[in-house]
Amino acid sequence: PDCIVQKISIADGGEGTVDSLVQTLGGEYVSVTVSDPLMRHIEARYGIIENGKTAVIEMSAASGLPLLLESERNPLQTTTYGTGEIILDALKRGCRNFLIGIGGSATNDAGVGMLRALGYRFYDHNGNLLYGGGEILENIARIDSSKVVPELEGAKFTVACDVTNPLYGPNGAAY
Repeated sequence: PDCIVQKISIADGGEGTVDSLVQTLGGEYVSVTVSDPLMRHIEARYGIIENGKTAVIEMSAASGLPLLLESERNPLQTTTYGTGEIILDALKRGCRNFLIGIGGSATNDAGVGMLRALGYRFYDHNGNLLYGGGEILENIARIDSSKVVPELEGAKFTVACDVTNPLYGPNGAAY
């Protein structure tokens, strides 16, 4: 009878992470037009907490399985580019700390799409610029960072994940 109960939301890095932290910490929501895993335009939402210093992002908001039909779920084709567009928007708003929940992702491009949205360029052995999802990984021969957005300098990223999965193999995420 003498207990004081304080109820707070929690999440595991997947869907619900942004709501949990924004509601608990008194942050704000931001909506932005980004690319889904197949580069179609969608509206995605993320949170800003700690007086505008920290962005809370669910990878699933731009790069998630719920955005695709089951027949579209091909990690060779899907990209994290939209997640990079969310990060870019938050950087432009002054955020330098990022908490990114990676649950529910429909992608296995090792973050190459996200990095492309932030200005990195990936080339094959013949000097051709590479675009796409996980299928381009084996062709990357050179990475150009000369066009990276300057706001990325000094940014700190924390990844929230509740599983341990290798990228490939019988127990891998791509499988």
